[in-house]
Amino acid sequence: QVQLVESGGGLVQAGGSLRLSCAASGRLLTSPVGWFRQAPGTEREFVAGISWSGDMDFYGDPVKGRATISRDNAKNTVYLQMNSQKPEDTAVYYCAVTSTYRSRKSRDYTHWGQGTQVTVSS
Repeated sequence: QVQLVESGGGLVQAGGSLRLSCAASGRLLTSPVGWFRQAPGTEREFVAGISWSGDMDFYGDPVKGRATISRDNAKNTVYLQMNSQKPEDTAVYYCAVTSTYRSRKSRDYTHWGQGTQVTVSS
């Protein structure tokens, strides 16, 4: 059973950058991984996904061009680099694993972490 723990969130000014981490424990992270976010009163929204090998990544429209997902399988960790941040990026960010190719749907993901809060001030 894999456990995921997100970290790296915090308060950042608009235009700034953050790097979020998703560290896995319990077993090797050999699955595709996705990042999602959820702001109060909204549904969980797809942010980015990466294949198990790291050779394929894809992004949600709101972050395309501003986010980069990557993974270091030697460290059992997936990262999300967020640049040019906007106030509308404020949310709790979650990572999870999936067995569904290039899925953007939260229902296809399991083993959710507890999330890390990102707050972007204007």
